[in-house]
Amino acid sequence: MAPVVAVDGKKWDSRYAGKIPHDQSYYTKCMVGGALACGLTHCGVVSLDIVKCNMQANPKEYKNLIQGLGMLWRNQGFSGMTKGWFPTLVGYSAQGLFKFGLNEVFKDTYANLVGQKNATDYRVLIWAAASGSAEFFADIALCPFEMIKVKVQTDPEYPRTFAAAYARINSEKAVTRFPFGSLTPLWSRQIPYTIAKFVGFEYCVEYMYKNVFTRPRHEYSYGTQLGITFLSGYMAGVFCAIISQPADNLVSQMGKRENAGKGFGQMINEIGWNSLLTKGLGTRIIMIGTLTGLQWYIYDNFKMAMGLGTSGGQQVAQSK
Repeated sequence: MAPVVAVDGKKWDSRYAGKIPHDQSYYTKCMVGGALACGLTHCGVVSLDIVKCNMQANPKEYKNLIQGLGMLWRNQGFSGMTKGWFPTLVGYSAQGLFKFGLNEVFKDTYANLVGQKNATDYRVLIWAAASGSAEFFADIALCPFEMIKVKVQTDPEYPRTFAAAYARINSEKAVTRFPFGSLTPLWSRQIPYTIAKFVGFEYCVEYMYKNVFTRPRHEYSYGTQLGITFLSGYMAGVFCAIISQPADNLVSQMGKRENAGKGFGQMINEIGWNSLLTKGLGTRIIMIGTLTGLQWYIYDNFKMAMGLGTSGGQQVAQSK
């Protein structure tokens, strides 16, 4: 499918279709913004993540969010509420760098492959393909750190410092399959999650600027633009949490000592489909909704500071 040729005879290029050119500097800044957005937010909700993982892996002890947080504080104190924070920070910073940065690269690449008209008419497919492709690589960067994080958070016998936990899991890699043993369930969790996250966000932003905030985007204050960003991100996060729940549960189950060496089918049969779909889901919706909204908020704050403007609704933005 040949790209559309503009009226001046030049080939249409998605990278230069808007007011801000998508050059190497643009992509690099998006990568840095993505690293900040994902690393800081995941680290900030690490206590919720600990309870969520344990509700999935140890449901008899961790029955709900409030009870789980209380028990965690009483039994383990501040160190227990923050265990696994370092692999969380490093792993999700690496993931965010590729997730947000490569998403921008793939959006332009795929749009140029199909041409201007198709890129506009089938933009939802472009958003989905770009975000899914970016997450494929982002999860490879995340996987080793996620495996360490889950072990530290769900196995009381595991060392809590990163260096000691790394040495332990690496010494047991014949059983743990470190560093990429959980990559398949991670892809199963994160790729649908990210597609929902980016498509949902793009759609919500586009809807807002078409139907609610109908003036040109630059006429609204930074606060209003960032408010739209956060609300759109939060709504997208709710869908993300529901779609990725089963695979997320499996990643948590892999952290249990008694599940070492078991296949995914065996773990599903043992915990049951109902628990796989629902255990920890309420906590995950709260966590992921807030997390996703804040990620987009931080990302767009950084982009605005760099002079790149806010994200989403590109067709609307380019037409005003």
